[in-house]
Amino acid sequence: MIPIQLSLKNFLSYRDATLDFRGLHTACICGSNGAGKSSLLEAITWVIWGESRAASEDDVIQTGAKEVRVDFTFETNQQIYRVIRTRNRGSTSALEFQIETPKGLRAITAKGLRATQELIVEYIKLDYDTFINSAYLRQGRADEFMLKRPSERKEILAELLKLNQYDELEDRAKELSRQFKVRGEELKRSLESIKTQLQQRSETENQRRELEVQINQFQQQQALDNVELQSLQVVQHQRQNWEEQLNFVRQQLQNLTQDCDRLHQEESSIDAQLSQLETILNRQAEIEAGYNEYQNLQSQEEAMSAKFEEYTRAGQIQQQKQQQLVKQVQALERQIQQGQAQLEALIQQERDIQQTLSKSNEVEVALEQLNAARNRLKYLDDLQLQVSPLLQQKATLQSQLDRVHAGIVAKIEQLQTTQHQLQHHSQRQGQLQQAVVDVATQIEEMEKTRVYLQRVQEKGQERRHFIERLQAQQREYERLLGELEQKLLMLQNPDAKCPLCERPLDEHHWNRVVDKTKLEYQDTEGQLWVFREQMAVSDREIQVLRQEYREVSQRLSCYDRLREHRGQLAAQLESSADAQQQLTELFAEQEKLERALQLGQYAPDTQNQLIQLEQHLQELNYNEQDHVLARSEVERWRWAEIKLSQIKEANKRQNQIAQRKPQLEAQIAQLETAIKQEQIDSECAREIAALDARIKEIGYNRETHSQLRGTLKQGQAWQLSYQQLQSAQQQYPQLQARAQELKAALQARLGEKQRLATQITDIVKQLEQTANPASQIQALEQKIASRRRQLDEYLSQLGRLEQLAHQLQALQVQSEQQQEQLQNCRQQHRIHQELAQAFGKNGIQTLMIENVLPQLEAQTNNLLARLSANQLHVQFVTQKSTKRRSKKNTKLIDTLDILIADAKGTRSYETYSGGEAFRINFAIRLALAKLLAQRAGAALQLLIVDEGFGTQDAEGCDRLIAAINAIAPDFACILTVTHMPHLKEAFQARIEVNKTQQGSQIRLSV
Repeated sequence: MIPIQLSLKNFLSYRDATLDFRGLHTACICGSNGAGKSSLLEAITWVIWGESRAASEDDVIQTGAKEVRVDFTFETNQQIYRVIRTRNRGSTSALEFQIETPKGLRAITAKGLRATQELIVEYIKLDYDTFINSAYLRQGRADEFMLKRPSERKEILAELLKLNQYDELEDRAKELSRQFKVRGEELKRSLESIKTQLQQRSETENQRRELEVQINQFQQQQALDNVELQSLQVVQHQRQNWEEQLNFVRQQLQNLTQDCDRLHQEESSIDAQLSQLETILNRQAEIEAGYNEYQNLQSQEEAMSAKFEEYTRAGQIQQQKQQQLVKQVQALERQIQQGQAQLEALIQQERDIQQTLSKSNEVEVALEQLNAARNRLKYLDDLQLQVSPLLQQKATLQSQLDRVHAGIVAKIEQLQTTQHQLQHHSQRQGQLQQAVVDVATQIEEMEKTRVYLQRVQEKGQERRHFIERLQAQQREYERLLGELEQKLLMLQNPDAKCPLCERPLDEHHWNRVVDKTKLEYQDTEGQLWVFREQMAVSDREIQVLRQEYREVSQRLSCYDRLREHRGQLAAQLESSADAQQQLTELFAEQEKLERALQLGQYAPDTQNQLIQLEQHLQELNYNEQDHVLARSEVERWRWAEIKLSQIKEANKRQNQIAQRKPQLEAQIAQLETAIKQEQIDSECAREIAALDARIKEIGYNRETHSQLRGTLKQGQAWQLSYQQLQSAQQQYPQLQARAQELKAALQARLGEKQRLATQITDIVKQLEQTANPASQIQALEQKIASRRRQLDEYLSQLGRLEQLAHQLQALQVQSEQQQEQLQNCRQQHRIHQELAQAFGKNGIQTLMIENVLPQLEAQTNNLLARLSANQLHVQFVTQKSTKRRSKKNTKLIDTLDILIADAKGTRSYETYSGGEAFRINFAIRLALAKLLAQRAGAALQLLIVDEGFGTQDAEGCDRLIAAINAIAPDFACILTVTHMPHLKEAFQARIEVNKTQQGSQIRLSV
C-alpha cells in the first residue's frame, strides 16, 4: 500500500488538514510531543479499518465538533483506491470505497458498513492486525516481543502468524472426538437394551397364534346369537307397531271427545248471543229517535266551538297589541328617567365646580412658593454636580493611602515572621547536621537490604516459571495417561483392532501391544509422580521466599520516606547558612518601615492631592442636608400645580354644563308629550279599539257553551246504542247460520267416535294373543355384549402383540444400523483424536514455526548487520534440555529463547544498553513485518517507524538512518516519526506538525 493523499476534518487534534504524499520516498514526521504526529498515522488505520487507539468510536471526533471525516487515496498492486470514512457524534459511521478507472473514480461500495469493510480487506489483502504488526511499527511497542518470556514469545509469534485458527481446529477436533466417544457409549448401551428386547420375539409369536384361534371361536358363536336376536326383534317390532297404532287411535278418540265438548260450548254461546241481539232489535224505534236528537245537539256544539275559536283569536291579538303599546310607553318613560338622571348629575357637577373655583386665590399664593423652592433646588443641583467628582476623587485618594498603610504594616509583620524563622533555623543547624548523618546511615543499610530483596524476588520468579513448566508437562502427561487408558480399554474387547493401523490383532500381537501400552502407562505414571514431587518442593520454596519477601518489604517500607526526609534536611541545612546575614538586613528594613509609619512619610503625592481637594470643597460650601431640605420643600408645594390644573378643567366643564342643561330639559318635556299621544292616538291604540268592537259583534257566551257541552255528553249513550243496533242487524243472520253448522258437525263427530272405539277393541285382542319377547331379547343382548367385551379384549391383546412384533422387527433393523454407527463413531473418535494432536501446539503449529524461524532469523541478521556494523548476531532456539542430575532422564522442552552474540560472546537481551536493545528490536520487528506481509500475499511497500530514535546515541541514530536509507529501495514509502529536532536535517523530506489553537497544522518541506 502506497499513500497518495490524506485529508482530515475534525480527527483527534486536526480540525482541517491535507497531506500529499506524492514524490515522498523517505520522509520524517517531526514535531514536539503531543503535536499530533501519531494521530496523522492513526487516521490511516481508522479510515481503512475503523481502528485506532481511541477508547470509543466518538473519541476520534475533535472536542466541540459534531462529525469527523477522513479521505485517503492510496495505491496497491498498481491500482489506485480511495476510502472515505465519516461519523457523526452519537450516531453510526459511513464508509465509501472507490476504485480508479479510465473514466475516473468509480464507487464499489457494498451494502452495509461491514460488507464494505470486508471488500476493502479483500482488495488490499491486509487486515488491521497484519498491518500494525508489519508496515506500522507503533509507538511504545518496539520491544514488546523481546520483553516477553520464552513461552509468551512463542504465543505472540503464533498469534502474528495467525496460528490461533489451528487452536480453534484443535478445540473442534477435541469436541468432536468427545461427542463421538459419548455417542459410541450411548450406542453401546442402546444395543445391549435392544438385544434384551429381541429375546422376547418367539414367545410373542406363540401368544399371537393362540389368541387368533380363540378369537375365531368367539366370532362364530357371536354370529349364531345375532341371528336369534334378529328374529326376536322382528316379533317385538310388530308388537311395538300395534301398541303405537293403539295409542294413536286412543289419541284420536280423545281428540274427538274434546272436539264434541268444544262444539257443545260454542252452541250454548251462540244461543246466548242470539238472545241478546233479539233484545236490542226489539228497541230499534227508541234508539233511532234518541240518536237523531244527539246529532242535533252535536251540530249546535260545533257552531258554538267556531265562535269560541274566533273569540279566542281576537282576544289574543288584542292582548299582543296591548303589550306592544305598554312596551312603547315604557321605552319613552326610560328615556325620561335617563334624561332626569343626567340633569341631576349636571346639577351636582355644577356644585362641585363652584367649590373648586372658590380656592383660586389660595392656589396662586402656593404657586409663588413652589417657583421659589424650585429655583433654590436648581442652584443646589448645579453645585452637587461640581462637588460629586471631587468627593469620589477624595475617597479614592484616601483608599490609596489606607492600602499603602496596610501594605507597610503587613510588610513589617512578614519581616517579623521571617526573623523568627531564621533565628529558629540558626539554633537548629547542629541538630540538622547530625540528623543528615543519621538518615544517610539508615539509607545505606536499606540499599543493601533492597539488593537482597531483589535477589529474593528473582529467585521467586525463577521458581514460579519452573512450576509453570512443570504444570504444562504435568497436563501433557495426564493427557497421555488418558490416551493410554483409552487404548487399554479398547484392547480389552475380544475383537479389538490395532489402535494405530486398525487391523485385526492375533493373540501374539495383542499381548505385545498390551504389554507395550502397560509399560508406557507405568513410565508415564512414574514421570507424573516425579513432576508432582518437584511441584510440591517448589511450592514449599516459594512459600518460604514469600514469607522472607514480606518481612524484608516490611523493613523497607520507610525507605522512600527516609530519602524524602534526607532531601528536606539537606535543604534546611543549606538555607540555615545564610540566616545571620538575612537577619541583619531584615532588622534594618523593619526599623525603616516603622519610622515611616510614625512620621506619616509615605505616599507624599497622594497626601498633597488630598489636602488640596479638602480646601476646594470648603470653598464650594456644599451641604447635603440643605439639598435634602430643598427637595422636600418642592414636594411640599407641588399640590398647587395639581390644583391649578383642576381649576382650569372646572372652568371648561362649567361652560359645557351651561350648554347641556337646557337641552336635557327640552328633551324631557318632549318625551312626556309623546307618551300621552301614544296612549290615545297611536295606531296600536286604534287597533285595540277595533278588536273590542269585533269581540262584541261575535256574541260568544261561555256559560251557554258549557251547558250545551254537558247535554251533548249525556246524549253520547244513544250513539253507542245506535252502533250496537247496527251491529246486531249484521250479526243475527250470521249467528243463526253458525248454529245450524254446529248441529251438523256434532252429529258427524259422534259417528266417528263410535268407529274408533270398535278399532281399539280389535287391536287389544291382537296384543293379548301375541307373547312379549322383551325378556328374551334383553338376556340375549347381555350375553352378546359380554362376549363382545371379551372379544374386544382378545383383539386388543392381539393388537398389542402385533405392535410388539413390529417394534421388535424395527429394533432388529435399528440394531443393525446402530452396529454400523458404533463402528463409525469409534473410527471417527480415533481420527479426531489424531487430528487434535496434529492441530495442537506440538503439531502443525510447531512445524510451521520451525519453518518460519529460519527465514525470520536470516532476515533479522541481515538487517542487524547493517545496524551494528556486523557486531551483533541473533539466533532463535526452539528447544532446550531440562536441568537434571541424571543424563539418562534429560528431556527436551519447547521454548523460544533468543540468543544474542557480539564480540564479547553470547549474552542475554537484558544486559544490552538501550541503543543496542533498540537495534535488535528494530531488526526483529522489521523482519517480522516483511515475513507477515509475504504470508498475507501483499507486497510490503509502506513502512512506518513511530518514535524509533528516542533511545539512540548519535552514532546509533546515524546507523539507524543509514539502515533506513539502505532498505529504502525495498519500499515505495518510508515514514519515520520523531520528536528530536536535530534529526530533521538527516531527512531531505520532512512533514512538520505544529499544534495551534486552531488544531494541529501540517507543513511539508522537500
